[in-house]
Amino acid sequence: MIDRVRFFLNRIRERLWIRPLVACLLSIAGALLATMADRSKLGLHLPDISSDTIETLLSIMSSSMLVIATLAVTSMLSAYASASSIATPRSFSLIVADDVSQNALSTFVGAFIFSVVALIAVANGYYGKGGRFAVFSLTLLVLAIVIVMFVRWVDRIARLGRLGESVAKVETATARALDHRRCAPTLGGIPAESDPHRGRAVFCSTVGYVQRVDVSALQAYCEQAATRIQLAALPGAFIAPGRPLAYVFSDTNEPPRDEADAVVPAFVIGDDRLFDEDPRFGLIVLSEIASRALSPGINDPGTAIQVISTLVRLFALWAKPLGEDDQHEPEYDRVEVPEISLNDMFDDAFSPIARDGAATVEVAMRLQKAFASLASIGDSAMDITARDHARTALARAEQALVLHQDLARVRTLAAFARTD
Repeated sequence: MIDRVRFFLNRIRERLWIRPLVACLLSIAGALLATMADRSKLGLHLPDISSDTIETLLSIMSSSMLVIATLAVTSMLSAYASASSIATPRSFSLIVADDVSQNALSTFVGAFIFSVVALIAVANGYYGKGGRFAVFSLTLLVLAIVIVMFVRWVDRIARLGRLGESVAKVETATARALDHRRCAPTLGGIPAESDPHRGRAVFCSTVGYVQRVDVSALQAYCEQAATRIQLAALPGAFIAPGRPLAYVFSDTNEPPRDEADAVVPAFVIGDDRLFDEDPRFGLIVLSEIASRALSPGINDPGTAIQVISTLVRLFALWAKPLGEDDQHEPEYDRVEVPEISLNDMFDDAFSPIARDGAATVEVAMRLQKAFASLASIGDSAMDITARDHARTALARAEQALVLHQDLARVRTLAAFARTD
């Protein structure tokens, strides 16, 4: 249930209209509910604020908030375009979900709606003495919130969409997905051990990427139908009509019936990959940023080196031993889930950078340093994979580097990966 709620909330965060709509509804409610002060005995003892004062203040707010809201939208669109062109279009969803920018836009739009509704109400004598004081107090409160939010927004919009900010957001999203998968490598199920070809393959007609798998729903079906399921597609996998989603094994001699009607709905399939439960996608996006920086038109090896450092931090997180609080027994004993491949993760992260940066000596050297660090982290699988990719990166550098001295420096750093 927690994963479902988190997945739903993340999709809500990617919609720009949700928070402004909520702010508008709260603003209208606040402006109209101010009349409650007229119905209370406290309203008799409140100061009498003239309607002209409130109308003047609300008129200034309504005119200025419309301009600021328009400026906010323009600035945000510029930041989104910058993030897509400078970093990678795949980081767009993270930039759109920026909390400070969305809260700022919601505050500005909400303040505008509040001022318009309250101004109309005051002009038509909707409030009494207590209501006018309540509206005056709410107006001052809204102004204070707007000022604070505007200052925060100016600081954020100056950095939103910049390359460093995009890399940081992708790293944060990837670290969250990696940590979630590190604590639940089989998504709450049990490790896949059965031969999948012995089961009945389940297909679907939808073409797209698996965004989420509801393992609890699969477990419920298995318990009801006396079957077991082995996943064939993890979050991030591309699904077409010829690729199976899962394999179903019956506990009895009779084959399971209508398994597709129960299994397919447990897979959320969409047009795009998401960061939530797909740590490999985050690694791919970081690698794309580095490859774009290494393109001849940009020629920015410093960004590629920054991304390599980010990838080392992420893989160090992946190799971090689980604590007692992180270890959980499998919840779904009838659902077999294959673990994510460390070699595939290295391919996603480092292979494009090694290919595109093979002719750049500083990038080739930093890659070897990164592999050496990961090999010495204390994880045997990480050690083997890092050494293998170090040898591959060295082979690429030997084909691309022209100067003998540059190649000698890379070979020296790659000495740790020698097999002889």
